[in-house]
Amino acid sequence: MEHLKMLPIEHYIFLSTILFCIGVAGVLLRRNAIIILMSVELMLNAVNLLLAAFSVFHGDAAGQVFVFFIMIVAAAEVAVGLAILMVIYRNNHSTDIDLLSKLKW
Repeated sequence: MEHLKMLPIEHYIFLSTILFCIGVAGVLLRRNAIIILMSVELMLNAVNLLLAAFSVFHGDAAGQVFVFFIMIVAAAEVAVGLAILMVIYRNNHSTDIDLLSKLKW
């Protein structure tokens, strides 16, 4: 594990920040539901990278346990999100989220 500490923690923070910002931009700027789901996954993976890096840096396995639970939540989110997306595509023949105004009362 010592070879992972060769890089300074700032590099991991910088990479994680860039990945998280790309994910936020994807959620805010795109209208395709698949791209939005991928952007949310990118944000979760950025947090996972940061938790794992801090865990190794501090020599505590608690961060890696949190990474495991976040991966479980992300997998459940993808399964439910894709199931909802399939139903929406079946009804609207599009994955554009602007067409979802039909769900309003």
